[in-house]
Amino acid sequence: MQISASMVKELREKTGVGMMACKKALTEADGKLDEAEKILRKRGEATAAKKAGRAAGEGLIHSYIHTGSKVGVLLEVNCETDFTARNEDFKGMVKDIAMHIAAASPRYVSREDVPEEIVAAEREIFSDQAKKTGKPENVIEKIVDGKIDKYYSEICLLEQPFVKDPDKSVQDLVTERISRIGENMKVARFTRYVLGDS
Repeated sequence: MQISASMVKELREKTGVGMMACKKALTEADGKLDEAEKILRKRGEATAAKKAGRAAGEGLIHSYIHTGSKVGVLLEVNCETDFTARNEDFKGMVKDIAMHIAAASPRYVSREDVPEEIVAAEREIFSDQAKKTGKPENVIEKIVDGKIDKYYSEICLLEQPFVKDPDKSVQDLVTERISRIGENMKVARFTRYVLGDS
């Protein structure tokens, strides 16, 4: 069965789980929303999403300099307690995310951080491209939505396929740790430095 972006969005809104995990669960459940939600709950991912509402006032600021010293990353990831901030599992995740940022060059943490005017400009470009195909307006709208989702997955850290395991997104990685450690965690911000860029 074809899993549509709207099905993934609906499951994501219902559970708070990352888009790639939602798509995988919907595929396993043959597109049945309730079944996909059960799959996510069994994996503990829906439980992790519920923890996402809790305050995360502790955490780490991590610096990573890539081999050759031409790319560097400064990253802040928050959690609920100092105990978790010192946990090796949490520290490992933070280091992995910093390495991912160095390799994948995201521009924003999440789609909510992308300025509206940038999204509007991209939407206009994609719409113009789609209109040239001669397809009906309702199909053009779906094409544009699909291209915008792909655009987000290229520029937003949490939606990018994780470099160490492209079958899951960076958000899926964070969600797994939330589920395993039992605390809310949040990528707060990052800066990526490239030698010679100003």
